[in-house]
Amino acid sequence: MPLSSKEQTESALVLFSGGQDSATCLAWALSRFGHVETVGFDYGQRHAIELECRQSIRDGLSALNPAWKKRLGPDHTLPLHALNDISDTALTRNAEIAMTQSGLPNTFVPGRNLIFLTFSAALAARRSIRHIVTGVCETDYSGYPDCRDDTIKALQVALNLGMDSRYVLHTPLMWLDKAETWTLAEELGGAPLVTLINHESHTCYIGERNQRHPWGYGCGTCPACQLRRAGWEAYKAEDQHA
Repeated sequence: MPLSSKEQTESALVLFSGGQDSATCLAWALSRFGHVETVGFDYGQRHAIELECRQSIRDGLSALNPAWKKRLGPDHTLPLHALNDISDTALTRNAEIAMTQSGLPNTFVPGRNLIFLTFSAALAARRSIRHIVTGVCETDYSGYPDCRDDTIKALQVALNLGMDSRYVLHTPLMWLDKAETWTLAEELGGAPLVTLINHESHTCYIGERNQRHPWGYGCGTCPACQLRRAGWEAYKAEDQHA
C-alpha cells in the first residue's frame, strides 16, 4: 500500500506480544507508517513462550512484503518483573484459570495495559515516535477493564498531559471480534499473512505450544484458546459463504 508523504515521515511503536492480535496490529501499522518499531514486555508471564514467537513473526512479515521489510525498525524487550512480584493471577502463577468474586477472570493482571502503555510512551519519547499501536479490544475479550475504549482514551489524555506530548494511541481492533481480526489480516496481507499469524503467533494462556490445531497452537481449553478457536471457525465459515 503506497503511503502519503505525511505517513512516510511518521513513525509508530507497536506493543507486540507475539500473539494474534498484536501481530495483526503490526501488519496494520506497517501498512500505514513509514517506520515501525516493536516493543514486548517480559513480566514473568506464565506463557512467556509468546516472546519467543516475536522474531519469527517479524521475519515472516519482512519476507511477505518488501515495503514492510523496509519500514520495520528495531525491536525492544523491556523487563517488568515487578509486575509479576505484585500480581497474584493465573497469568503470573501456576494457578487454575477461574472467575473471581469481582466478576473478572483471574487471568486479569491489574494495571498491566496501563503499565505497558506508559512504558511504551516513555520509550516512544526516546525514539521520537508519536504513534503508539496496541491490540486491545472490548468486543471479543475476557472483560478486562484496561482493554476498554474509555480506558485507552483516558490514558492518552493522561500521557499527553504528564509528558507534555501529543501521542496518539491507536486501537485498530477495538471494535472487531476475532473473526473480523482474521479478516483484517487477510485484507492487509492476503492468505500468506493469515497463515503466518496462524502458524507463528501464540495466544494460549498456559503456554502450550506442542498441540497444533486448525486455528494455531495451544491447549485448546483456556479462555484465550477458546476465543481464538471460535474466531477462526467463524472466519472460515464466512469465507466459505463469500
